[in-house]
Amino acid sequence: MIQIPPELVYTKSHEWARRLPGAAQAGDAIEIMVGITAHAQEELRDIVFVELPKIGRTVKQGEAAAVIESVKAAFDIYAPVSGAIARVNEAVVKSPQLVNQDCYGTGWLFAITPSDPKEFSSLLSSGAYSQQVQAQAH
Repeated sequence: MIQIPPELVYTKSHEWARRLPGAAQAGDAIEIMVGITAHAQEELRDIVFVELPKIGRTVKQGEAAAVIESVKAAFDIYAPVSGAIARVNEAVVKSPQLVNQDCYGTGWLFAITPSDPKEFSSLLSSGAYSQQVQAQAH
């Protein structure tokens, strides 16, 4: 059974997104942490290279923001929301296998300060994402 944490939201292209805590105060810039799902990293298998976006780069929802290469192929990683890249996880550049080892934790990829927080609510719930993965498996 593939791990699909219920506290995260998902894209159809197998990215997960998490609203970082501490962003509840009005006027605070929230950050959305982004990574790839357990399903995606299992499909990729051995990840050998990660290219992350530059901090400050503006991305649109659904735009390719990063690249992950495995021994099989290279795959674009898409921004789940529009906004500016706030942080990147340099650890996965140095050790790409972190994405395989802990895709929901130390293997996160980048964080976005969203320009339209409403886009976050348009992402898939864990249940909807689980149904999509099961449908693709059949």
